[in-house]
Formats: sequence, structure tokens, C-alpha cells
Amino acid sequence: MPFTDSRNGLWERQFGTGKGRKKVDEGEASAGNAARGALTAVTGALPDTLAEPGGRLSEEIAAARVYRTQAKAANTLRAYISDWNQFEGWCDERGLEPLPARPEAVATYLAALALAGKADTTIGRHLAAIGWKHRQDGEVPPSVRDTHNVIADTLAGIRREARTRPSARKAAITARELAAMIAAAEGEGTRSLRDRAILALGLAAALRRSELVGLELRDVELVDQGLKLTLRHSKTDQEGEGQVIAVPAGKVLKPVERLKAWLAVRGHGAGPLFYQIDPQGRLTDEPMSDRSIVRLIQKYAGRVGLDPETVGGHSLRAGFLTEASRNGATIAKMQEVSRHKKVEVLLGYVRSAELFEDHAGLVFL
Repeated sequence: MPFTDSRNGLWERQFGTGKGRKKVDEGEASAGNAARGALTAVTGALPDTLAEPGGRLSEEIAAARVYRTQAKAANTLRAYISDWNQFEGWCDERGLEPLPARPEAVATYLAALALAGKADTTIGRHLAAIGWKHRQDGEVPPSVRDTHNVIADTLAGIRREARTRPSARKAAITARELAAMIAAAEGEGTRSLRDRAILALGLAAALRRSELVGLELRDVELVDQGLKLTLRHSKTDQEGEGQVIAVPAGKVLKPVERLKAWLAVRGHGAGPLFYQIDPQGRLTDEPMSDRSIVRLIQKYAGRVGLDPETVGGHSLRAGFLTEASRNGATIAKMQEVSRHKKVEVLLGYVRSAELFEDHAGLVFL
């Protein structure tokens, strides 16, 4: 039996394939409500005639739209919603229509981001967010309608220009530097115990800042040799297949010992592994943000004489890879911890660490 027009309207309302839906508001872009906001943005209420308890179609549509929101990781959705709201605001200020957006307007927006000093990877994500929002609203993305390739050419030009600029990659924090930073988090207060555990575990497991704040207590398994850390989602595992990382007990940075000390204060209740701490030093029930990891690293880097502007959330991960390469670890063993999909990325760390080893001019210079 073919669908009627009214039933087709149901699909549009539930899956966002029709026009004229409400925009994603700023409240939905908050970090704590990103996933829920995205769900609200792409769905509506079921008609009463189809929302009766036990209604098969009602249940199936509800399941389908939930699965749709899970197609993107929560961090990705949060970024897309924020990026879209920025584009929408930019259009409003200039009297342009954001949805559907003209390819020329999108290309100009990308150029504006480049002029503002945004990284080319960030600009690419903004473009992806604009396409995502159009698809959610049943519109053809501007890049698909871009018959003159103005978007593609503009983005290519931005990336080419970015390659000529000095790299803005944050510096790796070495094991010796991290040991000093850990020592700088002195005392046995709640904040010091947490911060020492974060610093040690972040380098020992080559974690991204988003992975650090995404860890839960259930992801930690203490074993005789150290601990096993389960990452349920990561930048290179968007489907959530899960990856297990081995973290040795260690003799210098002692990540397992420092984590145990933190757990003694945190307690063993379910939830985030690392909680926020309020200005009075009291433990809250809120998870840390990825930006707070950056601030934490920069704070202790400054205490030991490092330039806080040169380090960031990636510095712990880069530090592990740099130290592993200097100490003769194989690419395969490094990859077990870093989980890089492309070996070429790891080779960059190896080349950097071995830059002066067996130098061609070592004998005669």
C-alpha cells in the first residue's frame, strides 16, 4: 500500500527531511546537552494517532530517529551545533540566508574564518557542519550544489596557504618535564591528587584530551602489571568498537600509583573517572571539560618554566610518542598505544626524535 501525503509528512517531521523547521538554538549547543539538543533538532512530536502505546510504527520511528542521532559521536554533534550557530550568526549579520545557503556565501564564510586565523582543519569542520545541518533539514548541502567549485577551490586555497605558514603544533612534553610538572602539583589535596593522576595517565596512555574527560570508572581494570584502559569512543573509533590500552605501573611517572591515590579520594561509584573540583577544592559530580585539561597542562607547565603557550592538550600524547621513539620502541608497539590509523603520522614522531642520530655530517662537521 503506498504512503499517503499525510504519512509522508510524518517522515518529514520525524527525520527532519522537510523544510521550515526551527533552528538549533544556543541552549542546545551547550556541552552538557549536545547530544540531546541534536535529537531535539532533528525530531518532533509524534501525531497522537500514531503515538499510542504499543503502536508498532511509533516504536519503529522512535528507534530509527534515535539511531540517526547516534550516527555522530557526542563530541562531533556538539562541535557541529556550535559551528552551525556561528555560521547562522555570520549570515544574519550580513543579511544572507543561511538555509539553504548559497555556495558563494559558504565560500566567503570559509575565507572569513581563515582571515580570523582559524586552522584549516577547523575550517573544514565548519564546512562539514553546514552540510550536516542542510541534510538534517532536508536541503541539498551547498557543496553538492556548487557547480562552479567555489567552495572546493576556496578550501583548497586556504589549505595551500596554511602549508606555507609555520606549524602551530603544540610541543611534546618529555617524561623529565612531566615528572617536574607532577612534582609541582604538590600536596595531598583533592585537586593535586586528581591533577597528578591526569598528567601521568595522559602521557602513559597517549590520550587525547577528549579521551581523558570521556573516561569512566568502569573503563579502568587494575592488573598485576599495571592497568588496562578501555576507550569506548575516540577520534579514530567513531563507531565505538572500543580499544584496550595497557598501562605499565611505571617506576618514574608511576601512573598506576597516582591513579590509585586519586581513586581513594574519588570513591568507587559509577561515573566519570575525573570530576570537576570547585574553587573551594570540593569534589563535584560534574565531568571535566576538554578545555579544562588544556588549562591544567598549561598551569603546571608554567610552574616548571615551560612556556604555557607552546603546550596544550596534545602535548601529553606527543610526549609519549617522542619518548617511545627515543627509547627504541617499534612502530607497531607505539601504534598499540597511540591507535593511529596511519603509520605515516607515527613516522613523523620517529623522524623528529631521531633527527640527530647517525647524522650524515657527524664525523666531519
